[in-house]
Amino acid sequence: MVRLDCDDRPLAIFGANGAGKTNILEAVSLLSPGRGIRRASAEDMTRRPEALGWKIKANVTSQGRLHEVQTWSEQGGARQVRIDDKAATQVALGRIMRVVWLIPSMDRLWIEGAEGRRRFLDRMTLSFEPSHADHVLAYEKAMRERNRLLKDMVRDPHWYGVLEQQMGEAGAAIRRNRQDTIAEIAAAQDRAETAFPTADLTLTNSEVDDLPNDPAQLAAMIADSRPRDIQAGRTLIGPHRDDVYGVFAAKNVPAKDSSTGEQKALLISLILANGRALKDRVGEPPVLLLDEVAAHLDADRRAALYDEICALGAQAWMTGTGPELFDELGDRAQHLEVAEIENRSTVAVRG
Repeated sequence: MVRLDCDDRPLAIFGANGAGKTNILEAVSLLSPGRGIRRASAEDMTRRPEALGWKIKANVTSQGRLHEVQTWSEQGGARQVRIDDKAATQVALGRIMRVVWLIPSMDRLWIEGAEGRRRFLDRMTLSFEPSHADHVLAYEKAMRERNRLLKDMVRDPHWYGVLEQQMGEAGAAIRRNRQDTIAEIAAAQDRAETAFPTADLTLTNSEVDDLPNDPAQLAAMIADSRPRDIQAGRTLIGPHRDDVYGVFAAKNVPAKDSSTGEQKALLISLILANGRALKDRVGEPPVLLLDEVAAHLDADRRAALYDEICALGAQAWMTGTGPELFDELGDRAQHLEVAEIENRSTVAVRG
């Protein structure tokens, strides 16, 4: 068991690879809706061989109120949540803990498949609108049931009507939320002068140039696609085919064609813009989880990043292999060293 006493400063967490730094960030990420930064199931997060389960407790100050938050899984079972000693949903977590993260696996976001970019956008969207998770779950549930009918080549329209209506309602909300988030991020980038380049984002769709935001129109479009979907055995039209097109604004170069360093800088810019937009909207920035964020930044860029985090007033949890990566922070941050001793991680305060 590890207990951390934190104030409102950023946390600089350093230690050797494999010592357990990312485990700390994963624990914090589970104080928000979803499966955390590693997207692991509750069972996969259970320590082996004991398989007793896991539990995370935190005192969280949000909107001037102190909340006691607990989330846990027993023997690999479904994740449970309690807020202020009352059973709660994960969506309720999202209204207390707004968490945004950047991890090394996201460095290839611009050049890999659309799924990762959708997930990145939905994480930002969730920080603005926690109910977005409910719309995504409702849409995916209805689509799974519809896909089963399609695979069985069921042609009777009565089987499809209710499911397509549900997909239209949830899908239209998903699209609106995603577009609103892109607009919020764009405005936040425009309002700030920063050392990190602006990324222009556009919501696209691999199947339809102009996917409607109206529930009835979207349901009708999905219904019209039914003959083609039956042949494919799956739903071909909808927000599950959305993608995010990014452009390095200053150079007018697609993000996917930018250098590795520029791609990383664009991601950092978006995370910081997300924080600024949230602070403007709800009065406080999100918690930022930045795993190995300083590894590919030079000293000037690191200093600029830390200055922006401190100016934002965000509690950022940052990891790196050595303390020198956080020299520019000085006493503006808490410094924690993580080490592995006898197969267990230990945490020590270093300033």
